[in-house]
Amino acid sequence: MAKLAELWEVGVSSVGKYGALAILIFTLAVAYEVAGIIYNLYFHPLRDFPGPLIQRASRLPWAIRHALGSQALYTQKLHDKYGPIVRVGPNHLTFTDPRAWKDIYGHRVGTEGDMAEMPKTRVFNKTIRSQPTSILNADREEHSRFRRALSHGFSDNAMRQQEPMIKKYVDLLLQRLHEECDNGKKALNIEAWYNWTTFDIVGDLVFGQSFHCLDNVDYHPWIEFIFSSIRFGAITVAMTYLGLGDLVQLLVKLGGNAIKRVRKYTDDMVRTRLSMEKDRDDLFEGLIKRREDWNLSFQKLSANAFILVLAGSETTATTLSGATYLLLTHPEILEKLKKEVRSAFTSVDEITISSVNKLSYMLAILNESLRLYPPVTSGLVRSVPEGGEQIAGHYVAAGTYVEVQHWSMNHSKENWKDPWAFQPERFLTTPEEAAKAGNQLEALQAFNVGPRNCIGRNLAYAEMRLILARIIYEFDLKLSDDSKNWIERQKTFALWDRIPLYVNLTPVER
Repeated sequence: MAKLAELWEVGVSSVGKYGALAILIFTLAVAYEVAGIIYNLYFHPLRDFPGPLIQRASRLPWAIRHALGSQALYTQKLHDKYGPIVRVGPNHLTFTDPRAWKDIYGHRVGTEGDMAEMPKTRVFNKTIRSQPTSILNADREEHSRFRRALSHGFSDNAMRQQEPMIKKYVDLLLQRLHEECDNGKKALNIEAWYNWTTFDIVGDLVFGQSFHCLDNVDYHPWIEFIFSSIRFGAITVAMTYLGLGDLVQLLVKLGGNAIKRVRKYTDDMVRTRLSMEKDRDDLFEGLIKRREDWNLSFQKLSANAFILVLAGSETTATTLSGATYLLLTHPEILEKLKKEVRSAFTSVDEITISSVNKLSYMLAILNESLRLYPPVTSGLVRSVPEGGEQIAGHYVAAGTYVEVQHWSMNHSKENWKDPWAFQPERFLTTPEEAAKAGNQLEALQAFNVGPRNCIGRNLAYAEMRLILARIIYEFDLKLSDDSKNWIERQKTFALWDRIPLYVNLTPVER
């Protein structure tokens, strides 16, 4: 018994020591966090910039909202409250002053070497460290090489050369819609149809083969994975933002089978493309031609192909979906567009990539749709380099995360008269006339500015104008009751997590 009592006392003593150690560790951790909060609020270089107390103190609120798909929508409300600059995290500013576009993303004059542009932030740009570099996440020098190689494939002249192929898929889209619409009695998810078309087009332009979405009237498994990964991508960014980047790499390894399957499928399509005859003169040909000269790895080729397909399809389908919804909820604007399109052409054969350029009201509608429903709402984050920078007239310390969020910029009452109203006419005037009316047209930069602006602008406008013109020419459209408040019911994880957009399409009798 005495021995048992002795052991008991030793055990209690050990528990006491470990308990005291645990309390000490916990106390130190709390003290560290409190010290960090005090520093962020009162001593941080960004302490004078406005924002909610909790977001100035901690990164956690921003990260949670980003993971839940509400961050960009909430940040816009903060700009309404605090003005054109908001501190959304201890080391993170967002801007709605149009000058910030050039200050953050434009060419930096009078700098040397790699500092000719404000660098992308790795927290957002290289969340999964094992990813090969591509035009999206490459450093300045490599990005410039990629861009030069790809630029010809995205030129106006290249679009005209590719028109027969693009038109083939647009023709197939309209054929399928006529077959499926049941003379207006059946509501179709037009959002999915737009996706199927743009993925089929860009699949052919990059891989030399379609995803056959329009043929099968369904998504390809490769595309389904892309959409299912949008939320996961937001979570990995949020975790990395909180300093949990190593845990993200572990989670990717543990759940990497899905990623491996997509990479394998992408690799297989790239191999098929490489086996085709040379000088195909598509979006990918520029990189293929320089593969040997640059010692470009197969992994980098595949990574660039993946980005080109995603960027060249998803954003275009998003804009077409948004434009369709906005038109169907504003019948007077839809009527004006119908008159413009149907009076401009006497047959479907007249609707071409060149001829749709004369549809000025349609272009205004697309621009206003890009403003109200931008395909990319946020996430274009840069890091201020050594020495700090002047952004929109304010000095910002080195190391700060800075960005313009499209959703906030496009809905700022300082930039737009009635910013929530769908008014295409604001894009039918000169910039000077628009400014007098309260619309700062330079605030809309749907394709970004500077050396990293979107290389696919010409392709996007060509597809959007051609597809929308054909649909308006051939169908009368009506929004299904199931799709009311379509935009308001969505979440955005930088890209929209779109929901179905049901529309009744009635063929026009001629």
